[in-house]
Amino acid sequence: MGALPYRLVALLFALALALTVPSAPLMAQAAPPAAEAAAPRGGLEGVLNRFLENDFLETETGINEVAASGDSRATTLIEALKDERLYFSAERKAVFYKDAAGKLFSAATGEPVAGDGPADIAVVDINNRVRRAIDAAIGGLTLQVRDPAKRFEAAQAVFKSREENVLPAIEAALEKEADPRVKQALTEARAAILLMSDDASEADKIAAVSMIRTRGDQEALNLLAGLPAGSPVAVQRAARDAVTAMQNQLAVWATVQNAWYGLSLGSVLLLAAIGLAITFGVMGVINMAHGEMVMIGAYVTFMVQEYIRTSSPGLFDYSLIIAVPLAFVVAGFIGILIEQGIIRFLYGRPLETLLATWGLSLILQQAVRTAFGPTNREVGAPSWMSGTFSVGQINITYGRLWIIVFTMMVFVGLLALLRFTRLGLEMRAVTQNRAMAASMGIRTARVDALTFGLGSGIAGIAGVALSQIDNVSPNLGQGYIIDSFLVVVFGGVGNLWGTLVGALTLGIANKFLEPFAGAVLAKIAILVLIILFIQKRPRGLFALKGRAVEA
Repeated sequence: MGALPYRLVALLFALALALTVPSAPLMAQAAPPAAEAAAPRGGLEGVLNRFLENDFLETETGINEVAASGDSRATTLIEALKDERLYFSAERKAVFYKDAAGKLFSAATGEPVAGDGPADIAVVDINNRVRRAIDAAIGGLTLQVRDPAKRFEAAQAVFKSREENVLPAIEAALEKEADPRVKQALTEARAAILLMSDDASEADKIAAVSMIRTRGDQEALNLLAGLPAGSPVAVQRAARDAVTAMQNQLAVWATVQNAWYGLSLGSVLLLAAIGLAITFGVMGVINMAHGEMVMIGAYVTFMVQEYIRTSSPGLFDYSLIIAVPLAFVVAGFIGILIEQGIIRFLYGRPLETLLATWGLSLILQQAVRTAFGPTNREVGAPSWMSGTFSVGQINITYGRLWIIVFTMMVFVGLLALLRFTRLGLEMRAVTQNRAMAASMGIRTARVDALTFGLGSGIAGIAGVALSQIDNVSPNLGQGYIIDSFLVVVFGGVGNLWGTLVGALTLGIANKFLEPFAGAVLAKIAILVLIILFIQKRPRGLFALKGRAVEA
């Protein structure tokens, strides 16, 4: 019986030992989760140390590691670095970032930091190579968002940066992408990466050259022209052929782009000159205040938008539609007052008419300067006139496109008025033979007043359109009066079709001369050519017909 306690103690000791020995491995296996739980979210602690060196190579590596970490703050940190809002403290060995409002946060924890942070806090420096890495990282992080426009922008950013570490993200996005435009951009980005990669095969690089060639823009041309010297011979040969073909294609598109710019400029000149063509053709009046009618139309647009901004902001997209008839009425009414108060007493005296209207233009400019001030006034663009779109390799702005459409509508409407209305018939009669029209019972004085008002009203609605592409200031009309006279004289005085052809011809010729001679010399060359042309054809391209005209 005395040995029983000893045996019982030994048995308990053995049992305790048996239970203790297996517990060590279990504890060893449980240790890693505990360590992981203590680590920062996404494992950014070791990655952030890259930015403490403030070395460009280390920073670039840190960008790639942050992007690959999967942390929810990766985009925030990389965008902060891009905007120079990422900071480091060498003393504390910590990284910080500021939000858009300037609030300081810890990059490791995401918690706000009181005050301005450590005394030695400094911004993480970046250079062009780091910026390319930033764009690639942001592009890779944005490839999976729902918005197709953002995915397209991300693919374009990757194409420009050509960072090889983004290739897996590009290929993963390609497998899921359903939007054709975005898929094409992703394919081009993948081709750009493969073309610059040392690990891609020769066949893959030749296929990448073909893909980039289909893109056809200047960025694709620069990429193929800048291939590394060590690229395979077959790849270099394919790239040279692609560069030659793309250069020829871009030359054609450059011609088309200049023609579009010329058409756009011509439409502006036509819109500014068409009212002058009517008054000059019917009445023979050199109206130097015509540009101020354009200015008045622009200020009417400004006043309409100011009223809408303060009383009915929801109508802003309709502001130009509201301003067009108002500008026509206001400028037309002022034009009738000018004709009745000044011009009617100066018929047959062209020099006095020119001086009187020139002095009137100065008075109108000073009146507007006194009422609205000398500074430019802001006239906004409605949403339907904002933005651009591409056709091939040329970019077209909606604003310019709508101005061309508006100009053609005004031109067609004016032709219809002259052809199908009584006023138009009387205007054509007075233009061709004023004495005969008066003898037939046409009240030429009334026709003159309405014609001057019509021409001024059209100048007013021209101001509505020009407010979208030029500064609204008291000097707005001065920039168009000389060009308007050139268009009218070159096309043929009083002939609307001549005004159309003259405006488009001068606009296109000017845009084709600018790349070679510059803007100033191009205008001088156009002026000299018109002077020489008028020497041969004093009545312009399309001279009016009629016995009074011939006489």
